[in-house]
Amino acid sequence: MKRGPPDLKAQAKRAALNALKRARRSADKGGVELSEWEGEFLGSVEDRLKTYGRAFGDPEKGAAGQALSMLQAVKLREITLKAKGEKKPMKRKAFGRRGPAGE
Repeated sequence: MKRGPPDLKAQAKRAALNALKRARRSADKGGVELSEWEGEFLGSVEDRLKTYGRAFGDPEKGAAGQALSMLQAVKLREITLKAKGEKKPMKRKAFGRRGPAGE
């Protein structure tokens, strides 16, 4: 039997659910106390993923094949870093002087 093309939406859903579980598990294992908001965020996103297959409704907030919006992915990454006990590195550039336009 031949297999059809992989279901990208189902893969994105599974990946997002696994990321949520890993974040919660690493917070429990590391003894890091998540705030009430962070716990509620993880729970509500997980519920929406299980119910609808994606956690956002507005197509402008993320790609069509993705399960999480861009901001949800950023928040999940921040929660995961906090659960691991790592600090989020600041990647901001200071306002500096620009050289002449010709350079």
